[in-house]
Amino acid sequence: MGLLGRWQLYFFMKTAIAQISPVFLDRIKTTSKVIDTINEAANAGCKLVAFGEAFLPGYPVWLACTDGARFDDSAQKAMHALYMQQAVSIEEGHLKDVVEASTKGDIMVVLGIVERPADRGGHSLYCSCVIIDPALGIVSVHRKLMPTYEERLSWGIGDGHGLKTHRIGEFTLGALNCWENWMPLARAALYAQGENLHIAIWPGCERNTRDITRFIAQESRSFVMSASAVLTERDIECGLPSDLLLGFPHRGLIVAAAAEAGSYNGGSCIAGPDGQFVVAPVLDTEGIIVTELDFARVSEERQNFDPSGHYSRPDVLSLSVSKARQSAMRFVEPRQ
Repeated sequence: MGLLGRWQLYFFMKTAIAQISPVFLDRIKTTSKVIDTINEAANAGCKLVAFGEAFLPGYPVWLACTDGARFDDSAQKAMHALYMQQAVSIEEGHLKDVVEASTKGDIMVVLGIVERPADRGGHSLYCSCVIIDPALGIVSVHRKLMPTYEERLSWGIGDGHGLKTHRIGEFTLGALNCWENWMPLARAALYAQGENLHIAIWPGCERNTRDITRFIAQESRSFVMSASAVLTERDIECGLPSDLLLGFPHRGLIVAAAAEAGSYNGGSCIAGPDGQFVVAPVLDTEGIIVTELDFARVSEERQNFDPSGHYSRPDVLSLSVSKARQSAMRFVEPRQ
């Protein structure tokens, strides 16, 4: 088959990773930055843009460095109250403008949020990955299955309701939050639904992304996009909204946390279905990372290995997945 025939059979798609910093703990200003970035990616011809974990309104960097586990501590309570105030309530329409930007730009959006869901009472926070289809709006909200280490002091434990895949052109897209990308069965649940474009979202650090991005790509014979934020001490210091912190005595603790917690230096990268980097980790740079993906590469690499297809043995090994959305209660209405 000639080159022209190959181009006719297969599909190319331009994608973007938004390796940018949030306006820390400011939902409204960070939402504006998300919308500006969606517009930038759409204007560049991209059909997909992915943001980092907990990007809106920001990752809880203070927990690791301000004695976050101290019981009944007034500083931790005050920070949590601020975090809850700035968290995202989808039911209250906090993502409405983001959905509109997705529709206007005809671009799919993968966005990490700190969610304050009404179906869990509206007073607990969850690390969630939201997928927005330009034609359908919000098509899935995946709550992180298990927060990592000190994250459990801030975020609740999620469920399998959002373990879904979504069609985008010829690709089938799925996404996981941060360290749940290390969970073999969570990955397998997406592979079995036809995933061939995996989005791994991270708070922002090369040590998280460099090895696992290539590993997942080679294991799944899929494209893998690792999307990370960047966050510096200056971002935190400048981003904290002064009006919200009027009389709040712990600003210095949060700023110091950024310096002590290590580098949130990005590390966004893309690996192809052969496990080799298409884009090596990008460090200490803010902006969108635009790449064109060739669907033919998926088909080529599935020739010798397909984890849920010809190389699987469902008669020997199978996976049961509960997609039930956990809720505090279930109302049973009386029959009329």
